[in-house]
Amino acid sequence: MSNTTDTCLVIDDDEDFREALAAALRRREMTVYVAADGDAALALIGRTQVSHVVLDLRLVGDSGLELIAPILEAMPAVRIVVLTGYASIATAVQAIKLGAAHYLTKPADVEEILAAFSMELETPFSAVPTNPTPLSHIEWEHIQRTLLACEGNISEAARMLGLHRRTLQRKLRKRPSGL
Repeated sequence: MSNTTDTCLVIDDDEDFREALAAALRRREMTVYVAADGDAALALIGRTQVSHVVLDLRLVGDSGLELIAPILEAMPAVRIVVLTGYASIATAVQAIKLGAAHYLTKPADVEEILAAFSMELETPFSAVPTNPTPLSHIEWEHIQRTLLACEGNISEAARMLGLHRRTLQRKLRKRPSGL
């Protein structure tokens, strides 16, 4: 087992971000482990102990929120900072209720992340933006992911989304501004 002093597990499916953050933490003389998904993270947790976890909220096939409980069960003293590019008050509250120490929005630099590890629970929402991602952008991204999963089949995607096919076609013609 590793010594838990200054050890960090970075769980993020964005390889570039994950490796850049790991390198920045290593430059600060931390021992760093990385995982691209929930399965890899849980396997690492079974083999080592860490003092800090940086956890992406949205992982391919997983929700970072689902990993908080098993991480804390295995390592009750660990400090978890949840990172997301899709911030919302609801997920921030849920992350903190589940036991995360803090919740930050991407892009967050290494100094912000390190500061978040030491913040007390009375200020967990300081990083939740006052201008969250517009709902139209989130809806557009969800529609695009569903279409991709349906291999472009509009009728099948409409069924999965609970929409009429024509309604989905209208939504697809109205691309949100800024995208």
